[in-house]
Amino acid sequence: HVQLVESGGGSVQAGGSLKLSCVASVHPGQTYCMGWFRQAPGKERERVATISPDAGGVKSYADGVKGRFTISHVKDKNTVYLQMNSLTPEDTATYYCGAGRGTLYAGLWICPTSAPAYNFWGQGTQVTVS
Repeated sequence: HVQLVESGGGSVQAGGSLKLSCVASVHPGQTYCMGWFRQAPGKERERVATISPDAGGVKSYADGVKGRFTISHVKDKNTVYLQMNSLTPEDTATYYCGAGRGTLYAGLWICPTSAPAYNFWGQGTQVTVS
């Protein structure tokens, strides 16, 4: 079982920045891909960024956030971050931190990109850009 607690959401003007944090409680020895997803009213939950549990942390981003958002993982703090820059109103959504099983291939973890593949979720944090 994994517990995830997000923080850092808020209201900003277009062009501004926010940094989201997700503190994960994971049993020792368990390995998960971590991801940030978002869901706007009336829309499905969509991937924003994922990071693998590999030592280097392989990162993957949705096309719409590449170059603006950065995911990172500080393992000794069990915390995953999402730095969001150059925010636009289209980024307005509830942001969720998720943990899911990856697939080990050729010594590297391949992380799923779809929300249903993630088994554990935080409570969500609202980001509003005006």
